[in-house]
Amino acid sequence: MGEASLRAERPLAVVILAAGKGSRLGGGDALPPKPLLDCLGLPLLEHVRRALAPLAAEHTLVVTGHRAEDLEAWLGASWGGARAVRQVPQNGTGHAARLALEALPDFEGDVLVVYGDVPQLASTDLAELLAVHRAEDAQATVLTGVIAEPGMLGRVVRDEAGAFARIVEARDATPHELELREFNTGLYAFAAGALRTALGSLSTDNVQGEEYLTDAVGAVRESGGRVEAVVAPEGGALLGVNDWADLATAVATLRARICTEHMRRGVRITDPATTVIEADVAIEPGARILPVTHIGTGCRIGAGAKVGPFARLRGGTVLEAGAEIGNFVEVKGSTVGAGAKAKHLTYLGDAEVGPRANVGCGVVTANYDGQAKHRTHIGPDASIGSGTVLVAPTSVGAGGRTGANAVVLPDHAVPPGATAVGVPSRVLPSEADSGEDAAGHGSPEEQAGESTQS
Repeated sequence: MGEASLRAERPLAVVILAAGKGSRLGGGDALPPKPLLDCLGLPLLEHVRRALAPLAAEHTLVVTGHRAEDLEAWLGASWGGARAVRQVPQNGTGHAARLALEALPDFEGDVLVVYGDVPQLASTDLAELLAVHRAEDAQATVLTGVIAEPGMLGRVVRDEAGAFARIVEARDATPHELELREFNTGLYAFAAGALRTALGSLSTDNVQGEEYLTDAVGAVRESGGRVEAVVAPEGGALLGVNDWADLATAVATLRARICTEHMRRGVRITDPATTVIEADVAIEPGARILPVTHIGTGCRIGAGAKVGPFARLRGGTVLEAGAEIGNFVEVKGSTVGAGAKAKHLTYLGDAEVGPRANVGCGVVTANYDGQAKHRTHIGPDASIGSGTVLVAPTSVGAGGRTGANAVVLPDHAVPPGATAVGVPSRVLPSEADSGEDAAGHGSPEEQAGESTQS
């Protein structure tokens, strides 16, 4: 077995730094811990977990600190195999990494260090970081990015040959160094032994009085270790979430990726810039998503279905093949059958809409009675008139109809093939029972009654 293969098979430990307070977000304890903030339907840390999964690390350590109990409870429920390491007090990123390595005293291999607030992490970037680190037999490898205005981010300085020389913090940089566009993302691969030695030499002699992981890179180089730098294709997207503007940037990056993935698989998205599709949404090829549409985590959309514009599908919604949800329609926890339509100004909550049913403008399924949610069943080929309120639990049978502005109460279900009108609704008699004359018209009194109650 060649030397390159031996390097590639070195064990891998992943250290996720997730102890920070996130004070710039405000909100205090009204918010979840920063790594558990929602980002397109998933916690920030869940995005990180998914990016790391293909690497199949032998050890995964998550450094917790602020509101550690909440974060560790999530780890126990959602990240089997991850091990929490508490950082008390929080004395910087270098201190956090040192505590993590102390939890693996006998580990020899590679250590990948990432942050729990970078949901934009891509598995491909991390795999490339490790590949270069191992191929070059480096003791430390830095993932970098290039953007037009790095601001206060640490700059990566290279020598005349283009090799990594050092990282300089923006506050310590010269005017020439501040003109550099390559910056440190804070994501690293280390040889475990080199990292242990470097972390043991860190100082707290700085403005914050903390141990900085960045200084460990410099310590590796000063000791004669090989340090490499790998430029990520989307390095500008690999910045952590420190405030709400950062979170919006992360959402925009992931939203674009998600839309692109769906379009590559055959989904027609008219305007990705105004379309939000959260994580874990299944859309079959041939579906069409129109502008200003929000589709929540867990939704499933069949082939030929059409959503939008200005539509919202909340979690648990299923649109079967050819179903249509139009403008200003909200659907929550409902199944809309094949070929069924709800095209205008409608709320479908906790509903089952049968195939080919038509739900008119302004229809509301009143699914909440103040204490519990209830379901509404609309049968195949049913037609729900404009402005109808269906007070759950209730149903409209196959081929049933409601007149405009009807209010169908729980004890006024509409039988298959029947028509209900009025407030509260009543079922109109069928032709066989109506006493109609040969011309097909009821008495003047019956006609007047229908017109006043429909």
